[in-house]
Amino acid sequence: MTLIYFLIAVTLINSAYFLLFSRFSFSKESDKDLSNLPPVSLIVCAKNEEENLKKHIPIWLNQNYPRFEIILINDASIDDTKEVMEYYTARDSRIKIVDVENNEAFWGSKKYAMTLGIKKAKYEHLVFIDADCFPASDSWLQLMSARFSTQKQIVLGYGAYLKEKGLLNSIIRFETLMTAVQYFSYAKAGNPYMGVGRNLAYTSPLFFHHNGFINHMKIQSGDDDLFVNEAATSANTEICTDPAAFTYSIPKNSWKSWIRQKTRHYGTAGHYRRKHRWSLGMFYLSNLLFWILVPIVLATGYWQFGLGIILFRILIQYLIIGKAAKKLKENNLIPFIPFFEFFLVLLQLFIFILYKRNKNVQWK
Repeated sequence: MTLIYFLIAVTLINSAYFLLFSRFSFSKESDKDLSNLPPVSLIVCAKNEEENLKKHIPIWLNQNYPRFEIILINDASIDDTKEVMEYYTARDSRIKIVDVENNEAFWGSKKYAMTLGIKKAKYEHLVFIDADCFPASDSWLQLMSARFSTQKQIVLGYGAYLKEKGLLNSIIRFETLMTAVQYFSYAKAGNPYMGVGRNLAYTSPLFFHHNGFINHMKIQSGDDDLFVNEAATSANTEICTDPAAFTYSIPKNSWKSWIRQKTRHYGTAGHYRRKHRWSLGMFYLSNLLFWILVPIVLATGYWQFGLGIILFRILIQYLIIGKAAKKLKENNLIPFIPFFEFFLVLLQLFIFILYKRNKNVQWK
């Protein structure tokens, strides 16, 4: 019977997180005034991205926005990235190039390159996207920038991955979904802790007020989430979850490359504020313990009680995560939510172990 009590405790902790997530899942996207938009600087940091830039620069330029510029940062590329940038710069005066050479003090640092790009920006309102990403519509800049106000200086958007066939693609999109559910929900609860550089906006005064990336400059990744974790508050942060404001990118096509990417990301989470590390860690631990207990409890003489608790927890998960999946246009993941979670919990444990073994991973 002790196992049943343990399962109940784990399920209650886990369900408390799902109730937190319901703040996002059942929230409604409010309409924003699109008539008085601030001029913005769209900032793109590219390292060896010549093919993506050829595809995406025309899409970025085609945004339906009254006044914006594009800051293209060539981060010491060794392919024809700079030449592609120069081609489009010669044809559109809205584009400016920041050509970054490797600096001995900041060797291979994306944050160093990003800082130079932000300093080059003419406008205070900055919107960020990765070179391999494209917006869902030509209203993306409008919808993101409309969330800015005198108080709101950070806007968190959703950076999705394209739907493709295969288990890897489903796992990548499910992990992205769950990450977004968490950071949107925490922001809704007045406790923002991260954003993704694939779709993020903030103001340059806020950036310089916090001395940019200086407090984590030596950490290879985290130009997006570590800055948000440091600068975001309940008062200055807004979210944008209009489907027309999503951005999309092509996901990794091999387990090895995706695991390497996630291993790099683990390096940033350890530098979050303590309350965020503890809270996120507890959610993962409750998920891990739940799935460990499932087969053990079902093998005992109290399996009927255990099954009822397990079904209750899965029902709560379906209701809340399923609703969030619909909002974020990931409907085809819904029928398999428990399976994906179980698989992801095991993968995250494996990736965490890999991270502990090798912490020196470059951003590109």
